[in-house]
Order: sequence, then structure tokens, then C-alpha cells
Amino acid sequence: MNFNGHGVWAIYRFEMARALRTLWQSVVTPVITTALYFVVFGSAIGGRMQAVDGVAYGAFIVPGLIMLSLFTQSIFNASFGIYFPKFTGTIYEILSAPVSSLEVVLAYVGAAATKSAVLGLIILATAAFFVPLQVLHPVMMLAMLVLISVTFSLFGFIIGIWAGSFEQLNFIPMLIVTPLTFLGGSFYSIDMLPEGWRTVALFNPVVYLISGFRWTFYGAGDVAIGISVAATLGFFALCLAVVMWMFKTGYRLKA
Repeated sequence: MNFNGHGVWAIYRFEMARALRTLWQSVVTPVITTALYFVVFGSAIGGRMQAVDGVAYGAFIVPGLIMLSLFTQSIFNASFGIYFPKFTGTIYEILSAPVSSLEVVLAYVGAAATKSAVLGLIILATAAFFVPLQVLHPVMMLAMLVLISVTFSLFGFIIGIWAGSFEQLNFIPMLIVTPLTFLGGSFYSIDMLPEGWRTVALFNPVVYLISGFRWTFYGAGDVAIGISVAATLGFFALCLAVVMWMFKTGYRLKA
């Protein structure tokens, strides 16, 4: 079957229009929340802390804060995007339309990743008003931003298909992803931890994503950039495989 660009564009445009209708929730609220983080951690606390790896603390936490918003928004946008058609029953219209499962995933995940990546750039611009920033590897930074947005949008898409209620929709992001993000070096370097806890932290997959993204800013991270990229690509491949399996088997998509 030929690629149905019109179908992909129709779903993508609908999802993007939904974000514009909820602009305050989609963009303004995360930006205000992030600004408060900079006020509290960057100014109030950062002024009392020493530089981390030669970087002022306020600037050091910028990549972690962007990742915190990126993870949350990517999962929320993608999971709600596919869960709502399930909840209303319109998912059957999508499944019976002349669009393949790959095209459906491309549209929903593409829209969620676009919103998350744009939000990440907005937060980056907001951070520049509070702390002096430098991005040593801007191309790599944008590539990591897009890759992580797509990866966690795929992860959110899986949650949206799996969830049987709005409570389940929020279960994994709130009780698993957010704690792992806070424990993954968003506000500190894991090198600051005692030896035993540092080893435990390396089992947290979020460490590798935040470390890789921070490397694009300052040329230093908790783990080697090659390992960070490999870990991100591995998680992306795993999520993609799970999504394809869900469509192939009709898992929680077909009654």
C-alpha cells in the first residue's frame, strides 16, 4: 500500500490543533513552572552552591529541567492523544481508515514529539533570561532533543494504548518516570553521590539521557556520550517494537 500522506497529515494537524486550543496547559504552564525552578534552585540555592564540573549551578541544571519537562510532556501528549479516541470509541474509525499502523504511529507520535521539542526550545530560551548559557554542540543538542522527544512520545503512546482508565494513564508518569528523573541527575551530578549510591544510580536509565543531553551543552556528563546515545537509541528501538506488536496483535485496540 502506498504511503497515505493525506491521512498522516490529517491526524497530525488535528493533534496540533488540540495543543493550540489548550495553549495555556500545553505551553504556558510548563514554562511558568520551569521559571519557578530557576528562581528557587538557580537563584536562591544556586548562589550558595559551588560550581559543578566548572559550570555555575544555575546553568548546570538547565539540561535537567528541559529533560524533566520533555519526559513529562512527551508522555502526556502521546498517551492522551491515543487514549482519547479509545475512550470515545473513535479509534475504530482510525483503524478502519485507509492508513497503516505505521502511519497512525507516525502521525500521533510526530505530533506529540513536535509539541515536546518546541516546548523544550521555549524553556531553553526562558532559561537564558535567568542564567548565562552556552551550548558547545548545538547540532547534537537539537538531535538529542528530537530523539528523546520521539522516544518518550513512543513510550507515552504505549501507555495510552495500555491504559484502561485515566488513573492508569497517569500511573507510570507520576509514580515511575518523574521519580526516576529527579533521581537521574536533573539537579546534581551523580559523581557527587557516595560510591555505593553512584553505582545504584547507573541502573537508572534516565541518567544516561540527562547526561547525554548535558554533554551537548558543556562537553561533560556523568557517562560517556557514546553510551548515552546508545542507551537512547536502544530505548527507542524497544518502544517502537512494542508499538508495532500492539498494532499487529490488536492489544487493547480491538474489542
